[in-house]
Amino acid sequence: MTETNRNHGHGGHHGHGHHGHSHVPNNKKGLVIALSITIGIMLLEFFGGLLTNSLALLSDSGHMLNDAASLALSLFALWLSAKAATPEKTYGYHRFEILAALLNGVTLFIIAFFIAREAYERFLAPPEVASGSMMAIASIGLLANLASAWVLVKQSDVKDNVNVRSAYLHVLGDALGSVGAIAAGILMLAFGWYVADPIISVFVAVLILRGAWGVMKQTVHILMEGTPSSIRSEEVQEALENIPGVRNVHDLHIWTITSGLDSLSAHLLVEQEADEQIILQHAIKLMQERFRIMHCTIQIETSDLQHAELKV
Repeated sequence: MTETNRNHGHGGHHGHGHHGHSHVPNNKKGLVIALSITIGIMLLEFFGGLLTNSLALLSDSGHMLNDAASLALSLFALWLSAKAATPEKTYGYHRFEILAALLNGVTLFIIAFFIAREAYERFLAPPEVASGSMMAIASIGLLANLASAWVLVKQSDVKDNVNVRSAYLHVLGDALGSVGAIAAGILMLAFGWYVADPIISVFVAVLILRGAWGVMKQTVHILMEGTPSSIRSEEVQEALENIPGVRNVHDLHIWTITSGLDSLSAHLLVEQEADEQIILQHAIKLMQERFRIMHCTIQIETSDLQHAELKV
């Protein structure tokens, strides 16, 4: 069993190195640029609001502050996840990316709630809105958020990295809000339909909730040690059992440590006369090449080995 664990450890370290070089730098660069754009526009709107005594500008700078906070949190999570593992935290700090994504998802829900509540109050008594000024402010915010979103799409992994995607959804949510504000401004300016403001706000809130639900569902699934969505455990078990000399596979577990870093543990019952090291090497190579699982812990057993039934 000692030899089995040593071979596993070698393969696992290669997995960590690969992910560290291919994903983190691009994600970091994208978040830094997006954060810089957001902070720049936030300061412009804040000081512009003070100079012009515009409450709308000051309010929009508050939205930008929320986006900046979510981008900064995602950036901090990337930095922390790169820290080396310790005897107390043997997986390192990779999971903080998932926690940051969950927190960003929760704040998206809170933002949508406040939008919906404000919309309800405006449905009851639609206020007059300075539509021209509102459209000008919304246009500035839209350009800034589109620039940030474009940078994140081009530089970062917004599809598979749940931490970066949660930050991207914050930016996209604000961009949708700006589009909605421009559309509402046009309707109010042309027809005096002040009810358009809360109607479009509710539509934007629903879109934000849809994105937030997807992020929260994925992060909770990861925190609950669920099988990665890109992998079917039945296929993994079948592939391992098809290795010559393997009688059956049990206590199979597949989970995600953080986005792009999946792990597996399994017990392989092999024929008494089988070469355990050849089977182990075959299994490790199969997991890496077919299922992209670089961190594997595989225990080789024969019928002579007896161990207690595991609870999970």
